[in-house]
Amino acid sequence: MIPKKLQQKLEARKADNALRYLGVQNNLVDFSSNDYLGFSENEVIFNNAHEFLIGKNIKRNGATGSRLLSGNHELYGLVEKQICNFHNSEAALIFNSGYDANIGFFSSVPQRGDIILYDEYSHASIRDGIQLSNAKAYKFKHNDLENLEDLIHRHSVPIAIGIVSESNTAIYIVTESVFSMDGDSPDLIKLSKLSNKHHAFLVVDEAHAMGVFGERGEGLIQHLNLENAVFARIVTFGKAMGCHGAAILGSDGLKQYLVNFARSFIYTTALPPHSLASIHVAYNELVILNDRDKLHNPIQQLYKNIQFFKTEIERLGLKVFPFGEMSAGQRGFIESHSAIHCCIVLGNEQVKFVAKRIQEAGFDVKPILSPTVQEGQERLRFCLHAFNSKEEITQVLKLLATFVK
Repeated sequence: MIPKKLQQKLEARKADNALRYLGVQNNLVDFSSNDYLGFSENEVIFNNAHEFLIGKNIKRNGATGSRLLSGNHELYGLVEKQICNFHNSEAALIFNSGYDANIGFFSSVPQRGDIILYDEYSHASIRDGIQLSNAKAYKFKHNDLENLEDLIHRHSVPIAIGIVSESNTAIYIVTESVFSMDGDSPDLIKLSKLSNKHHAFLVVDEAHAMGVFGERGEGLIQHLNLENAVFARIVTFGKAMGCHGAAILGSDGLKQYLVNFARSFIYTTALPPHSLASIHVAYNELVILNDRDKLHNPIQQLYKNIQFFKTEIERLGLKVFPFGEMSAGQRGFIESHSAIHCCIVLGNEQVKFVAKRIQEAGFDVKPILSPTVQEGQERLRFCLHAFNSKEEITQVLKLLATFVK
């Protein structure tokens, strides 16, 4: 038995055909996971992580405590330095997950009297962190920089000639370099200029850009040479890197502040040595693969698959709608240049039906239901990988075309 109010909420989910269930692993062709480069099943990474631990004479299963108590084992310093060098960042602080990183940052960094302006499609972890903050927060329309600037003028303190007024209010602008439910990206160059113009602190979640953009998979911020224009970057290791954990990249001062005030960092057991070893080896693998063959490494193969997927969409007559041009009731793909491609199929019942038929044909494509996305924006989410073949891409899109053309 559970409390009546909880049962009522479950019944409401059932009535909306939106009740979530834990699935089981299957042998379907993968078009659903975040394992963009196939690193999660890379035997070289698996074996090298074990050998790295043996070489360091580390034979511990757990961290034994938080990093501020007993858990700050030697691998943390090594891996955080490696992350800084790879991402061209002054400092890096590892968190147990991307969720923990965003909760820790947004609950502690913006202060009472500060302003947070965040994209309306920001990830749940960002929004949850903002809810824990004492700052005032306002969402701006998705990737709409005019709306963002209007909010800056409406809610920020007056700014004198190049100097913020004495109220010392900080403005935080928050976005993602690749949005997880649309696969699209903001104009980060314009956004960085806008942030600089208004003396704002730009925060970018790079979860779905890491391993996908950049010559070695550094992310979209580095790909555009914007490292110095961003106050904080959040990179995660559970997607293209194929392991677990996350890091916040920024200045030494930001790292010191987070160590002292980010509760999701302070009050949790640290990652075990094996997790740090996996992160270390995965970063090494990105460098090694790129140095070995710049044209045929997994990042380049992923890029080729993304381009082929988009070409096949066009060849098969499936519609693609640029941002803001899809009218209510229309079905088709949201324009994307990332590894995430979403096809709008209206209604939880209909999108679950189409997903089930595609899964029965051997392809693991997941439906995204409301309330995860807004009602009327239900969709099929295709995640592309370096290991998907052209034949698999063509087959799954041909099957989709029978339902949505």
